[in-house]
Formats: sequence, C-alpha cells, structure tokens
Amino acid sequence: MKKPPLIIMALASLGMLSTLQASESEAVTSYSNVDVVFILICAAMVFFMQAGFCLLEMGFSRAKNAINIVMKNVCDMSAGAIGFFFIGFGLMFGWSQGGVIGLGNFAFSSDYLDTSSIWVFLLFQAMFAATTVTISSGAMAERTYFPGYLVYAVVACTFIYPFLGHWVWGGGAEDLGFGSGAGWLAKMGFLDFAGSSVVHGVGGAFALAGIVSIGARKGRFLEDGSERIFSGHNIPLGALGLFILFFGWFGFNCGSNLTADATIGFIGLNTLLAGCAALISGMIFHWIARGWTDPESAINGALGGLVAITACCNCVAPWAACVIGVVAGIIIVFGGTLLLKFKLDDAVGAVPVHLFCGIWGTLCVSIFNKEGFFDNFGVQALGAFVIPIAAFAISWVVFQIIDKTIGLRATEEAQDQGLDFAEHSATAYPDFATNEE
Repeated sequence: MKKPPLIIMALASLGMLSTLQASESEAVTSYSNVDVVFILICAAMVFFMQAGFCLLEMGFSRAKNAINIVMKNVCDMSAGAIGFFFIGFGLMFGWSQGGVIGLGNFAFSSDYLDTSSIWVFLLFQAMFAATTVTISSGAMAERTYFPGYLVYAVVACTFIYPFLGHWVWGGGAEDLGFGSGAGWLAKMGFLDFAGSSVVHGVGGAFALAGIVSIGARKGRFLEDGSERIFSGHNIPLGALGLFILFFGWFGFNCGSNLTADATIGFIGLNTLLAGCAALISGMIFHWIARGWTDPESAINGALGGLVAITACCNCVAPWAACVIGVVAGIIIVFGGTLLLKFKLDDAVGAVPVHLFCGIWGTLCVSIFNKEGFFDNFGVQALGAFVIPIAAFAISWVVFQIIDKTIGLRATEEAQDQGLDFAEHSATAYPDFATNEE
C-alpha cells in the first residue's frame, strides 16, 4: 500500500495536536442567540458583495469579457471558501507560532457542538477571505488566463491571506475554544477593526502584483507611450454594483463588532458618511483635474471611502469620517493617474481603491482616533505598509510560478476574440453587435 503524501501526514498530526489542545479547555464563551443571528445576517450581506464586485467589474470592462468576469467571481469565491475551511481558518486563528502563523485544528478535526458559536464566526471570516481574493479579479480583467487565475485564488485564500491575517487577528476565536495567541502586530498594539489592511490592503497588493506580473491589455498603451482608453461597456451596471457593495459594507463593518449592541449604529453611520463624502470628493476632484464629471471616479471614490473607514469606523467621530472620505476621493483620482505614469493597467481601479485607500484608512486609526490623536501612529504606520508589502512580495512569487507553469496571461488572439468566446465558448450578448474599438 502506498503511504499518504507527507503533507497529508503533517496536517493530520497537527489536527491530532489541536484535538488535545482543544480538549484541555472546556469553558467556551458563546455569542448570544441575538448575536449569532446578527453575525449570520452580516455574513450574508458580505457574501452578497460578491455580486457587487461582479457587476462593477463587468460594467467597467468590455462586453466581450463579461462572462469571463462572472466565472472568475463565482469560482474564486467557491474554491476559496473550501480552501479557507480546510486549511486557511486554522492558519489564521489556530494556535499561534510566535505570532507569525496559526497551526492546528485544520478542517475542524476536533469536535464542536452544532450549537457552538464557532460556526457563525467561521462563516463570517470565510466571506472576508473571499472578498480579499476577488479584489484582484477586476484589476487583472480582460487578459488573464482563467485556469491560472483560479490556481492563484485557491493559493491566496487558503494560504497567503490567512498567514498575513494572523498577524493582526490571530487569537480572534480563542474565546470560542479555537486556537490561542495574538499575532505579532496585534501584540504591538496595531489596530484594524474590519480590514482596511488585512482585507483591502492585502487584496489591493494582490491586484498590484497581478497587473505587474501580467502586463497591460493588448493595445492599452501605444508605441509612443500614450494611453488608449478602454471604456467600460455598461457603466449603469457598474453603478448597480456600487449600490450592492455599499449595502454589503454595512454588514462588513457592523458585523465586525461581533455583538448586536448600540455600537453598530455608530459604526454604520461612519460607514455611510465616509462613502458618501468620498463619492462627492472623487467626482469633484476629477472634474477639477480633467474637466468633466466622471462616473467611474464617483463610483470608485465611494468605494475608496468605504475602504478607508473600514479600519477606524469604530473609533473616529462622524465628522472625521467625512474628512477621511474626502481624502479618499482625492486618492482615487491621483492614484489612478500615478498607475498610468508607470504604464500599469488596472482595468477597474482596484489598486487605488483597495491598496492606497486601505493604507490611508489604517493610518486614520491614529490620526483621527477620538480617544487620542496620533497615539500609536508608529505601529499603525508599520502595519499599514508591512502587510501590503508582504502580500505583494508573496503573491508576486506565486504569479511568477503560475506564469511559468500553467500560464497567467491569455494569448493575443484570445484577447482579440474576447475571453468569453476564447475560454468559455460563450458570449454575454448573442443578439447584439458591439463596437469596442
């Protein structure tokens, strides 16, 4: 009989270890029934954000790639959630190894009652993992080889995101009888309430590594260095995606409170104000800079404001949420211009929205904290940059390996035909002729 692969034996051993560790603690704190229902609803709202991402990316891209975007969004969420359950959750919330990574209890090798609060916590965190990975889908749209992207999504959701997330949120399930020990950044006092760095900074860094690795879409930049505009085929569809994402963000931020108390009203208000202020700011500053009111800048401005407020929605005053949003809108406009100067082709503006505004929001935890301005700013700055830099470096290596093996970039012929037909033998609009030149 063939012996099982070494990795399987190792994981099994870790699982046995975690069983013993879990049995040592019989007293497990549980959420109240109201809290469980609240977190479950918020998890469902975050899941619905996948539809928002899908519509936004589809609307901001050309018609011939619409189905490909749907497939990426559906499959990265599905494959990523499975990987996060079996391995990722243990790496992120298991027994901390020096504050760097969690280990043990993979695939829930220990028994938990079906009434344990761990299940709703797992569900909520799985939605965060899926959100992190799907951010890069839009940035890399219209030229990514589908199998290569899917391999990246599984690796990112199963290994990279949980590894980095442990630095900040490790030990988050300790009171529920799962794992123990905080991550090294958390021990230093780093704060990220709902994921400006852990989710959006990491996802934005994935996106940046992706567009650096894969290159620009065919024809995006001309030989003389000038850019060629590839307009989205359905901006109203993108706007509908924004409304869905905005709705889901209340679940994202309020759900991170993990308790259905009066605080969620304060968190929700800050979320609303930052998103609205950033939408207006992005629209106005694009108008000033380029001479017209651009719908994409308004939409991405709102998203940038929502990203920025995510880390600090529980600790800043509502007036500060408005200021944070205004600055985020400016970041969106000038961040997109910065990418173009380096000939980096971000199809939907994911890098300015998630990476640049994620860094800004993480710093705002100290800059605008109502308990003390600039307290712990050095630690916040450290985490705001170390997390995305690590995410960029690790994901860049993964993208290079995929590119050299499975393949990452679609062929020029496939890009001309559109990835819908080239990779999925389908078209989103069979009854219409489109002119996308």
